[in-house]
Amino acid sequence: MNENGPVLVVGAAGLDVKGRPSGKLVAGTSNAGGIRSTVGGVARNIAENLARLDVETQLLTAVGQDTNGENLLGQAAASGIDVSEVLITSTHHTGAYVAILDEKGHLEVAIDDMDILADITPRYLNDRRRLFRDARMLVVDANLTPDTLETAIRLANQYDLPVCADPTSTSLALRLCDHLGNLYMVAPNVGEANALCGVEIASEDRDKAINAAKHLVSTGVKIAIVTLAEFGVVYADSEISGHIPAIQTEVVDLTGAGDALTAGVIFGLLNDIPLDECVRLGVTLASLALRSRETVRSDLTDEMLYDELVI
Repeated sequence: MNENGPVLVVGAAGLDVKGRPSGKLVAGTSNAGGIRSTVGGVARNIAENLARLDVETQLLTAVGQDTNGENLLGQAAASGIDVSEVLITSTHHTGAYVAILDEKGHLEVAIDDMDILADITPRYLNDRRRLFRDARMLVVDANLTPDTLETAIRLANQYDLPVCADPTSTSLALRLCDHLGNLYMVAPNVGEANALCGVEIASEDRDKAINAAKHLVSTGVKIAIVTLAEFGVVYADSEISGHIPAIQTEVVDLTGAGDALTAGVIFGLLNDIPLDECVRLGVTLASLALRSRETVRSDLTDEMLYDELVI
């Protein structure tokens, strides 16, 4: 691990298309409303949040030889992310995520098209092992293929890199099950925690959620964060556990809030801040994301984050 190196983020980048109805969402028919498109992808979102907080960040992902890929790389570079090693491929189009929200901005259903990540192969990572050698931390999302995810974690272990993982979705979270003992931090939501732990947790059941976080720690994870939507966040490590309530705030768009929370916690960990304060940073950054139509706030700064910090 290079204490002065960048955070290496490996995973998905793509176009987010979000539709929100003007009134109550009615299934099986067209709904009047608004449609917006922004850059997205779990890994890219985390990388941009960190870069805007002045954390040196390098992204490894794949984009197509198309307009969306060109725009995505331009925006990422402008936000401060190092995209010099991103794979530009002709075999797939740039990834995309389509979300249908309800009238309150909550997710009803989504479809992701991330087939392009099959081009991020173990060989691609092995050919860039110097980036792991020179990094300070590795962040992965579970969009990576199982073989590529295994290679990323193996390279991190080889160079003593702490690994933070975002499970991404309930189905993809299962890809992390064999690697829990190698994770420094994992940040599932309730559904993803259910998949990782093999138990049923309700968002409003704080005690069960804390037990799930403790269970993840018992498997070898150093820090477990479980997000409970409007009921806040629980966390655990080998010594402490706790709960941070959600901030009561206007919800403009939920897309990207979980990625912002993950980035906020990572930001705190990088600055050697105590775990409970790291989680407060994450909750605060998520609340800032909720108030924005952008997946990642383009006006985000570390000063803004600390000004809004929940006590």
